Amino acid sequence: TQPPVLVTQPVAHTVNVQGQAQWSSHMMDCFQDTEICVCGFFCLPLLQCKVASDFGECFCVPMLPGALMALRTGIRERHHIEGTVFDDFVSLWCCNHCTTCQMARELRHQKNRGTAVTVVTT
Repeated sequence: TQPPVLVTQPVAHTVNVQGQAQWSSHMMDCFQDTEICVCGFFCLPLLQCKVASDFGECFCVPMLPGALMALRTGIRERHHIEGTVFDDFVSLWCCNHCTTCQMARELRHQKNRGTAVTVVTT
């Protein structure tokens, strides 16, 4: 007799945790992370390039018009953070430094906690 034929293969599924989260820090919590705060206020373009790189984009993306808003929206959507594109625009327009620092803190927070679960079914 021959061994049974395997009809289905195990499949890996990535399941993202759903729900509407809040930013891990407020926009004005600049002093929550001194390193990010100092970089954001004394060398904002450097921090913006680091945010883009940490998000998985080319570090020079923030040099393009409107790219920082797209990065903020991308961070919000990837991590299921409540808000709208209009909120992103207003935040960046009102206080670019504080908003960029918030984005950097959020990426650091998400990196430290992890947000995806891999489920394997057999």
